[in-house]
Amino acid sequence: MDRVPRLSLPARVQRKARGYLGKAGRLARSLSPRLASPRDAWATAHLTPAEARVFLGMDPRDREHACRVTRHLLRDHPAAPPEVVAAALLHDCGKSIRPYRVVERVLVGLVPNRLARLLPFGALSVRAYHPELGAELLARAGARPRVARLVARHHHAGTDPEAALLHHYDDLE
Repeated sequence: MDRVPRLSLPARVQRKARGYLGKAGRLARSLSPRLASPRDAWATAHLTPAEARVFLGMDPRDREHACRVTRHLLRDHPAAPPEVVAAALLHDCGKSIRPYRVVERVLVGLVPNRLARLLPFGALSVRAYHPELGAELLARAGARPRVARLVARHHHAGTDPEAALLHHYDDLE
């Protein structure tokens, strides 16, 4: 699988700006779960039964986001391993442990993840630690270990090129 190329500073700034514009659009769509239209049948076809149960337990807005992230990843990497595809669909499952009220969705969406880790309470805590919470949820549910590891690393990939790929497509969406 190809690595995400190292970007120049102007390209990284441009990517971040596109990412924030995407987040603003996603935030607008996230005001009501009725506005979400996740592709559940398509998504669950890529998951084991245990993973599908976790996916279907996610908020419909998060499921829709996960489907978009995964479709973008597959557009550019059609031969992505099944575990990477599953992790893309489940990367935000840790957020499902605590429902967000509308105002929390707005506020949490505006706070960068690094800052959220410094303010460990309520919705911000879930936002900050959702990768680790999601990995734990997947492990308890009986998901594939590699899927859980990728979910745990999708914001802090380190030297893991597949986790870096997940972060890249999540950030673009």
